[in-house]
Amino acid sequence: MASVAIVELHRNSGNCIKTVEEIVKLERKIFPKHESLATFFDDELRKKNTGLLCLHVDGELAGYAMYSWPSSLFASITKLAVKEQWRGKGHGEALLKAAIEKCRTRKVSRIMLHVDPMRTPALNLYKKHGFQVDCLIERYYSSDRNAYRMYLDFDESK
Repeated sequence: MASVAIVELHRNSGNCIKTVEEIVKLERKIFPKHESLATFFDDELRKKNTGLLCLHVDGELAGYAMYSWPSSLFASITKLAVKEQWRGKGHGEALLKAAIEKCRTRKVSRIMLHVDPMRTPALNLYKKHGFQVDCLIERYYSSDRNAYRMYLDFDESK
């Protein structure tokens, strides 16, 4: 059985630079250049209201989720990615749950994200965890690729 761990990357941790380098490589491999945060990853991590969760399987980086909370009203899951060989094994779901919990601790009332309607597994995962489609944003990713803006509202009684 594989050893799985999700840890928050802290800017001043000893392995931060190496981990960010691995994430940037993965980012470039998974996302088209115009969608990739690879050139901005370090800048994003410097922001006070940004968090990065790293998924390790048997000590190897297998995925990551970046989230931010730009205001007290909402948070955003800005990236969620899993290496191809680790997809379909529940790792994306584990990362999503961890990101939702991290956002919940920020006492926001809503989490938002964007997803390509053609990425059915991702869309189904978000819907499974209560995200709802807010609207379709045409040409969000490129001239021929749209995005759903999705949201998850927290029940204030919890």
